[in-house]
Amino acid sequence: MKRLFDLVLSVPAALLLLPVMAAVGLVVRLKLGSPVLFKQQRPGKYGNPFHVLKFRTMRDAVDRNGQPLPDEARMTKVGHLLRKLSLDELPQLFNVIRGDMSLVGPRPLLMEYLTLYTEEQARRHDVRPGITGWAQVNGRNTVSWEDKFKLDIEYVVKQSLGFDLRILVKTVVKVLKRDGISQQGQATVHKFTGSREMGNAS
Repeated sequence: MKRLFDLVLSVPAALLLLPVMAAVGLVVRLKLGSPVLFKQQRPGKYGNPFHVLKFRTMRDAVDRNGQPLPDEARMTKVGHLLRKLSLDELPQLFNVIRGDMSLVGPRPLLMEYLTLYTEEQARRHDVRPGITGWAQVNGRNTVSWEDKFKLDIEYVVKQSLGFDLRILVKTVVKVLKRDGISQQGQATVHKFTGSREMGNAS
């Protein structure tokens, strides 16, 4: 039922938003160049890798050693606006249609985090990752990693179509209010380096 729910909503949404995506793609091409889309391998259900799709929001700027500059140095005004309006996430509708993602679920994070989770935190991969999720409508990038993972697990335990609809409605409100996009002093969010709980156990 959840897969059917995803397709019933994501296919019409993708078709209706094609003109918007085309316009955003053109702006990204003119302001940031190619490639227009950002593709990165992320862990999906059960940790199986897939390539998440987003519109590019950052420049390919590097330091003298060829290492990428910090996010805040590479983030552009256009990119900040796209993130503020959540327009950079629109290509993920095609991830949902392909079955890599769901409309609602824990956000797909980095592959390198897989070895850092506690056994409880790893349960976030028992379901497909989502474009939006319970953690995103309860603070998004302004809550700690531990609290974010607790919200993800709460979603895994409580998931239902009614819960998904509630999260989707709250997501629309969050996007309109444009809050929770980044942590204070960060362009987006600082990297997860391991749980305090894991550190206390070692």
